[in-house]
Amino acid sequence: MDALDVARWQFGVTTVYHFLFVPLTIGLSVLVAILQTLWHRTGNERYLKLTKFYGKLFLINFAMGVVTGIVQEFQFGMNWSDYSRFVGDIFGAPLAIEALVAFFLESTFIGLWIFGWDRLPKRAHLASIWAAAIGTNLSAYFILAANSFMQNPVGYRINPETGRAELTDFVAVLTNKVALITFPHTLAGSFLVAGSLVVTVGLWHLMRNRGSADTGAYRFATKFGSWVVLVSATLVVITGDIQGKIMTQVQPMKMAAAEGLYTTESPASFSVLTVGSLDGTRELFAIKIPYLLSYLGTGDPNGTVHGINDLQAQYAAQYGAGSYTPIIPVTYWSFRFMIAFGLAAAAIALLVLWSQRKGRTPTSRWLLRAGLVMPVLPLLANSFGWIFTEMGRQPWIVFGEMLTRDGVSRSVSLAEVLTSFTAFTLIYATLAVIEFKLLVRYARAGVPDLTPDPAIDDSHDDAERPLAFAY
Repeated sequence: MDALDVARWQFGVTTVYHFLFVPLTIGLSVLVAILQTLWHRTGNERYLKLTKFYGKLFLINFAMGVVTGIVQEFQFGMNWSDYSRFVGDIFGAPLAIEALVAFFLESTFIGLWIFGWDRLPKRAHLASIWAAAIGTNLSAYFILAANSFMQNPVGYRINPETGRAELTDFVAVLTNKVALITFPHTLAGSFLVAGSLVVTVGLWHLMRNRGSADTGAYRFATKFGSWVVLVSATLVVITGDIQGKIMTQVQPMKMAAAEGLYTTESPASFSVLTVGSLDGTRELFAIKIPYLLSYLGTGDPNGTVHGINDLQAQYAAQYGAGSYTPIIPVTYWSFRFMIAFGLAAAAIALLVLWSQRKGRTPTSRWLLRAGLVMPVLPLLANSFGWIFTEMGRQPWIVFGEMLTRDGVSRSVSLAEVLTSFTAFTLIYATLAVIEFKLLVRYARAGVPDLTPDPAIDDSHDDAERPLAFAY
């Protein structure tokens, strides 16, 4: 084990942990805005209760995402300084816009939304949550544009004197075909997570508090969340199909590694399950769907999918001696776990809708248990999706331009990386416990009581009232 191995583990752990909060923040910001819009349009109090209820869960998650996200940028300079030096001219533009425009928009209007209840005009207050939601989604786009450069470098040139990548076409970076499809795919996955949380909390209260005054609100939440999950799952499949074809164009090794396909095939089958050697070189038993891999990769059921051996020989001739094959068990199983967990969440949402047909109230304990684990499923699907995306690119940190081993900081020792890795892991574990307890505590509390507190004196002028948190 050396500093490179630990630096890779540290970045992987912190990235996966941070991304546990990102999809929920992206999706829930829009869903809360929709709920508040429904209240604004109808005046129905249940939508206001749901807005404040899920808005509180959104804010808890948003705060934790900001805290964990800051560490990501520090790691570029700490453990990956050679990579930062090489790609800084490219990454600087989208990340600067993300911080100065998207995050500024997001954080400013979240503040207005938090403290603006009963202070801002209704329309202005509604506009603030929509502005925050737009900022959240814009932030995701600029970050994905930067990441897409690592998958498919465009809009740059290599300076022969400095050996650095220099930006030549910023529009090309923003309109990278990988970014254009990764963005909607990521958004769909985010709504899958957010919708699942809405379903879980609503279903728990609906089944535990039958006949309460807020039953209608919880029934609406479970149906609303279930439809969000089903629609977003459909969009995940559609965008994922397009993404697979683009991935095959720009990174054919990644598609071959997703199947553990060593020899070029036309047509190529997709294996649902394979039993054999860990690296996939020897197959004992497999359940395969004929033509599916060809369709996923090329759009043609009889299309040619290049195998690992042929691509390895091609890359060795093009880039020099060395192994250009990712870790096959990781790519093979992360690709399938991504699909399986996403479909499982959609299946539970379908059962939740079916259980409420014709005004019924769900009573099955098994459904409640499935509902309680429901938010974890799309979170796992998102995590495995990113593991596949990043590990399938290996050994490249910037595909075709820089190997991962060449991007690590040369002056950072193994002991230093181990120290920071251990510290971050312990801190993140603590934050995970805090996040979980806060979400469970406020989720169990249920929708707020909107009855005015007689102890509060509203007779004073608004300007004299102290600024207070709305919850």
